[in-house]
Amino acid sequence: MSKVELYEAMRKANREEGLGIRALASRFHVHRRNVREALASATPPQRKVPERLSPALGPYQGTIREWLTADLSAPRKQRHTAHRVWVRLRDEHGAAVSESTVRTFVADVRFELVNHARLVTVPQTHGPGEEALCRKPHRASYVEAANMRRRARQAPVVAGRHM
Repeated sequence: MSKVELYEAMRKANREEGLGIRALASRFHVHRRNVREALASATPPQRKVPERLSPALGPYQGTIREWLTADLSAPRKQRHTAHRVWVRLRDEHGAAVSESTVRTFVADVRFELVNHARLVTVPQTHGPGEEALCRKPHRASYVEAANMRRRARQAPVVAGRHM
């Protein structure tokens, strides 16, 4: 349940059932401060701390992208690892960036570079019985044929007729 939906549910319970702040907090498992915020405004307040956009790695993101793009044409064993990217940043550019930050960014860039075709393709879906691309008959037809042969062998023959 999103915070907007939670606020809406708390406001509705307060309006329709007449529940107080303590009862709402108990029912929705939130702090009474959150209930007061929900009753005061229909929309949740903005985040107090904005999300950081990796200020330490920012100036080096273009360089890392260039290295990883060039690696696509290099032999597999000669490509940069995330650790090697971090070492080059530290030694060649004097970057004061943690290795974990570089690892995360390298993983994101590699995903973008390798999976760019998947992001723009539209998957095809075929409902059951609409279209089949197979050259062999379905397994069920083999099973049915085997069952018919077995029944023919097991049927008793009396005076030249099957019973």
